[in-house]
Amino acid sequence: MAEIELKPVRTRILTANDDIVETIAHYAGQDIGPDDVVSVAESVVAITQGRITRPEEMEPSFLAKVLCRFVPQKGSLSSCYGMQAAMDAEGKWRVLFAMIMGFLAKLIGRNGVFYELAGEQAALIDDVTGTMPPYDKHLVYGPQNPAGVAEAIKKRLGCFGAAVADVNDLKRAAVLGASEGLDPQTLARILIDNPFGNASQKTPIVIIKNYAQVEADAQGVIRERAK
Repeated sequence: MAEIELKPVRTRILTANDDIVETIAHYAGQDIGPDDVVSVAESVVAITQGRITRPEEMEPSFLAKVLCRFVPQKGSLSSCYGMQAAMDAEGKWRVLFAMIMGFLAKLIGRNGVFYELAGEQAALIDDVTGTMPPYDKHLVYGPQNPAGVAEAIKKRLGCFGAAVADVNDLKRAAVLGASEGLDPQTLARILIDNPFGNASQKTPIVIIKNYAQVEADAQGVIRERAK
C-alpha cells in the first residue's frame, strides 16, 4: 500500500513581485504527480500578495495601545502595531467588542473567545519577527482568498489538490483554504509537525506525496470491512 510522504521544496526568498502559483510550478512542478497534494505556507502566500507593512509606516491609535496590553506577550497582537493591524483589517469596534467579551468569558473559565469574535485576520497577523527574514521586520496579514489560491494551484499543476496552511512549531495546524474535495482537518493532521521551513530553510512549499492513493486504499479497506 502507498504511504504519505512529505516533501519540502526549497525556494529563494519570495516577494510581492512573485506569483505564488507560477513559483510553485517553477520550483516544484517536476516533483508533483496526479496523486499529490501541494501545500503552501499562508505567510508566504500573503507576502506574494503584498499583504505586508512596516511598523514605522503605522500610527497606532490610543485604543490599540491600550488593548494590546491585555494580550499575552507571545501573541502577535501584544504590540500596539499588531493590534492596530488587526483593527485596520477587522474594524476597531469589532476588535474592542471581542476584547470585552473575551475578558468576560475568561471570568467563567472560557478561553479563545476574543479570536472567535475578532475576525480571521486577528488570528493570522504575524508581528515583527513572526516570519522569515527580511520580513521579520514587517507585519504580515493573512492571505486573501486562500481557497481560490488552492484551486489555482491545482488547476495549474494538475495535482490531486492543493491547500494553504497555517502551521507552527507548537503543534497547531489549520488549513485556511483547500481545493474542492479535500478535507481540511485531515490535511491539518498530516501537517501538524510543521514540515514547512519559512526561515533560513526557505521551504514554504510541501508536497504531500501519494495522498490520493492513500485515500483510495483507505476507502477500499473500509468497503472490505463493511462486506
